[in-house]
Amino acid sequence: MGTLHRGEEERVYFTDRGIEELADRRGDEQVSVDWLAARLRAFVDLHPEFENAVERLATFLARDDADDRDD
Repeated sequence: MGTLHRGEEERVYFTDRGIEELADRRGDEQVSVDWLAARLRAFVDLHPEFENAVERLATFLARDDADDRDD
């Protein structure tokens, strides 16, 4: 996760396990943005309580830092 400096704690979030599983299981695959969008919609259909979090993630992924510099 990077170099820790004196007095800093390494943050490990619960989601790290899911992210690591994703990388382990599908890290060698290439997927389209359309496929990802469909999977996110399917997830929200099954778990509507996470709609806001998925919306925030999708917006984060959609907006590249380079896009912000062009404005």
